[in-house]
Amino acid sequence: MMLSSDHYDQISVPCTLMRAGTSKGAYFHDADLPKPGPERDAFLMAVMGSEDLLQIDGLGGSRLVTAKIAIVKPSARDDADVDYTYAIVPPGRGVVVYTSNCGNISAGVGPFAIDSGLVRADGPTTRVRIFNTNTGKLLIAHVPVRDGRARVSGDFAIPGVPGTGAEIHLDYSHTVGAKTGRALPTGHVVDTIRLDDGRELAVTIGDVANPCVFIRAQDVGATGSERPDEIDQSAHLLATIREARGKAAHMLGLCARWERAETESPALPLVVLVGGAASYTDANGAHVASASMDLRARLIFYNRCHESMAGTGAMCTAAMSQVGGSIVHQSVCDASTGLLRIGHPLGVMTVAVESELVPGTNEPVYRRLGFSRTARKLMDGHVFVPAAALRKGE
Repeated sequence: MMLSSDHYDQISVPCTLMRAGTSKGAYFHDADLPKPGPERDAFLMAVMGSEDLLQIDGLGGSRLVTAKIAIVKPSARDDADVDYTYAIVPPGRGVVVYTSNCGNISAGVGPFAIDSGLVRADGPTTRVRIFNTNTGKLLIAHVPVRDGRARVSGDFAIPGVPGTGAEIHLDYSHTVGAKTGRALPTGHVVDTIRLDDGRELAVTIGDVANPCVFIRAQDVGATGSERPDEIDQSAHLLATIREARGKAAHMLGLCARWERAETESPALPLVVLVGGAASYTDANGAHVASASMDLRARLIFYNRCHESMAGTGAMCTAAMSQVGGSIVHQSVCDASTGLLRIGHPLGVMTVAVESELVPGTNEPVYRRLGFSRTARKLMDGHVFVPAAALRKGE
């Protein structure tokens, strides 16, 4: 641990702030932080300003997509270059959650590893093998480089990020069963969740990159074209989603009772509302044409709608689009093109997916599963936290 004190009541630690995909987070070297445990958690909460919904006294930006952290170190594994742990400090909750991975923040791990000397830049594109400790799965980042550093400029654009940048391709084909060990953890393509008010929801529970529960938007009184604020302000819809998520978490063994999902498994599974392709107006007021997508998706995590689309959520959506009869597959007109175009609140995200079934089962094997992001370093320096914050974790 490399903590330094430049003032008697503050501690400083090296930190890199990066925009990765449609998220923003603080990137740390594992060796610079307290060891895993209460002291590290107290430190990370202080970094982000965990107690305040606005996170005004920390680096967090009051939104889930800006309250994220990546912790990176050299890997001892033969099949990986670096180990990466993802953490999120949800605004106002006073906790650090490590149970899942983030596809967008993952996009910054390769550039961070190259620029900080953990991985040597090689050729026009450097392959960085990343072992995600949260899920125990390997992902491969293909990072454009120039003069020994990750390249930033390029002509690749992603919805939700202004301008263009260098295209970083992430291969998620080895992330099947990230939490449960199986792409279809219940063994069923479609399960039925019975709500306490008597309603029954047909759902698909998939586990690729992160576990997700897929629900037809129309089955919960939605359209699939909602803007995030429309979902966030609908108490009845969120209550339904919260119960369905809790019962799916219980089915996966992530909580003792579904009512405890909020505390015992606040992050997983993610919930994805899906609908067929249809034109809509995105969160910026732009028209999104039906012909530009294969389906619509609205992802909910921590009881809020994602401003765009989580990378891991996109991976699981694409993976389930290949499973015949799944809720996702039912919403896609043609799942055989090798690409899935997902209409989300800020536009359309394209992911690559090709699969085949294990003979005699409904379990898929993915020959190709990945998506592209851009990333940019915003700041290199030291983050300061009150020394008293570390004492809280002792």
